[in-house]
Amino acid sequence: MHAAAMPTDPTELDASALSAAIHARQLSCRELMAACLARIQRLNPRHNALVSLRPDDELLAEADACDAELARGHSRGWLHGIPQAIKDLAHAAGLPTTLGSPLMKDFIARDDGLMTTRMKAAGCIVIGKSNTPEFGLGSHTFNPVFGTTLNAYDPSKSAGGSSGGAAVALALRLLPVADGSDFMGSLRNPAAWNNLFGLRPSQGRVPMAPAQDVWISQLGTEGPMARSVRDLARLLATQAGWSPDAPLSIAAGADLASASMPLNLKGLRIGWLADVDAYLPLEAGVLDTCTQALARFERAGSVVEPARLGMSPERVWDAWLVWRRVLVASRIAPFLLKTGNRAHIKPEALWEHDQAQGCSAAEFMAASVTRSAFYQRMRALLARHDVLALPSAQVWPFDARERWPQQIAGRTMDTYHRWMEVVIYASFAGLPCISVPAGFGSKGLPMGLQLIGQPQGDASLLRVAAAYEALIGDWLATMSPV
Repeated sequence: MHAAAMPTDPTELDASALSAAIHARQLSCRELMAACLARIQRLNPRHNALVSLRPDDELLAEADACDAELARGHSRGWLHGIPQAIKDLAHAAGLPTTLGSPLMKDFIARDDGLMTTRMKAAGCIVIGKSNTPEFGLGSHTFNPVFGTTLNAYDPSKSAGGSSGGAAVALALRLLPVADGSDFMGSLRNPAAWNNLFGLRPSQGRVPMAPAQDVWISQLGTEGPMARSVRDLARLLATQAGWSPDAPLSIAAGADLASASMPLNLKGLRIGWLADVDAYLPLEAGVLDTCTQALARFERAGSVVEPARLGMSPERVWDAWLVWRRVLVASRIAPFLLKTGNRAHIKPEALWEHDQAQGCSAAEFMAASVTRSAFYQRMRALLARHDVLALPSAQVWPFDARERWPQQIAGRTMDTYHRWMEVVIYASFAGLPCISVPAGFGSKGLPMGLQLIGQPQGDASLLRVAAAYEALIGDWLATMSPV
């Protein structure tokens, strides 16, 4: 290794820089693995981001094997020898897939899921799993198997979720890049609360397999999270692509090779949905922080204009509830075949399941008609604006001892997930959406800004985010939690 060409601590580099250093033989895979493991041992016990970690000696031996392959002139791919942890809702062969549930704590995956398979094919070394809420429900990462994941910037606060473990591991530089999944903001909310980039890809961009249902369960999607837009684009390119296991996955490519090249922001039209005409309650400072982020676009020549949803948000929420209850209930139902299991399932999951029991086919189809009308409404908005903008969360990171915020700005939340209603619009329309760092509030906690892109416009959206990243410069380095 040529020590002068590298920082003292390789964990300071993002995945793309590490990849370049490894392939240039400036850094060995073993040195990177040892640095990551040392950092995990120092910081993970406090923040609880990574779980089911494999033994150090096994991981170092795998890193040695990667170094030996490079010495022979063989590279597995851009992630060659780079440590990765799989979100604990997805399978990684030989590791537990607990779903954060005591009912699954002893389940060991025999095979890799499709996303894991693709990342391993690009060369990563899977070191363990990242923590998630029980069954991935709720944007607060706690469960009875592994406990609570704590925010990278303030360990008394929530990390968000459900990809909370992934976000904290990234922010603390325990991992260079991370995978996650997003049903109701699960890649965007934790990215916002840990000062990162999190992308919910277009519906079908990243196929999910294995899956219990491949025709209807399309609200959730796997995707990437990163400290840089180029890492985000490269990981998305690794995860994306049609699969026969997912018949509704997108077959056409997205030209992701150039997705991290900054777009010229001059003349970019941004529709600012803000709090949806005061419909969404937001904590003090959230709108101001996001407005300041939008001002950066304006200084670069973008045009930021107020935008209106143009459809009753109550109608959208009610239709969303029907879809969510039905899809979540289908995931919980197999666990309830054994009567005694009910006592070991979180109340929020049981509520979702029980609420769905009275849903008729006619009610579900009516909700689908509303969803279809909403998609067309979003298309109309995106015909007038290149991207739409919203806050990534309605509240700042809250006390980690709470289950979920009971009130926002004096308004009582009537469900365990009503406090994150701001994230449903991209999800329900199947549109790509990225959370970019917006700034820090008065208490030093981070917030994100959602940017919603055109239908299947993942690459263009990433280019917008890359241009924004250029405007904020070394923000992520200067605002590092550690």
